[in-house]
Amino acid sequence: MTGLILSVITTNKDRIAGGVPIFIESTTEKMQQTAFTLEKILDAMVHEVSDDTLIIVRHK
Repeated sequence: MTGLILSVITTNKDRIAGGVPIFIESTTEKMQQTAFTLEKILDAMVHEVSDDTLIIVRHK
């Protein structure tokens, strides 16, 4: 099984850099709402990297 990171959602912009779309939210609740919406739109899964960072991954 392989995976492709499609985006990153975070509340801590100082810890994130990279080549995928990055969504910076002001609260944990907004971060979770954005991740849930992207998960549905992209037909992918949300994974928690840390308390302030989530990634959206499409598994093959």
